[in-house]
Amino acid sequence: MIRIFTVGGTIDKIYFDAKSSYEVGPPNIAEILHNLSLNIEFEVTSLMQKDSLDMTDEDRELVYRHVAAAREEHIIITHGTDTMVETAKVLSRVRGKRIVLTGALSPALFKNSDAMFNIGAAITAVQIVKYGVYITMNGQVFDYDKVRKDVPNNRFVAL
Repeated sequence: MIRIFTVGGTIDKIYFDAKSSYEVGPPNIAEILHNLSLNIEFEVTSLMQKDSLDMTDEDRELVYRHVAAAREEHIIITHGTDTMVETAKVLSRVRGKRIVLTGALSPALFKNSDAMFNIGAAITAVQIVKYGVYITMNGQVFDYDKVRKDVPNNRFVAL
């Protein structure tokens, strides 16, 4: 069983036409996964719906508490990309679990979004990595402490 926690970020952003802006909406991952013929069991829990730039230390501690208390060994967290590494660092205190954070550089509802690809990478990674905390973005699996977001090039790169 894979436990999926969602905290928001671009992956869950939706466009509000009346406002001409994007806001974090409900988690998209359950719908994405239910529409595929996957041979995995998963359960999704939404912890919050925030842009990662708005996440606080208290929010990260909330994520930590839920991950640490989860009975599942395999954990995926969908998260905004701007502060994903900071949350991963907090989660590095968790022992005995495989934790993979992923997100998207454009909303999952967009036709050419990287969301589905990143979610697929996270599902595969969480099943094969050793205990620890990882980030899957741009077709790669990174150790949480050996990656950064390269904002000008809109991608994650190894340190």
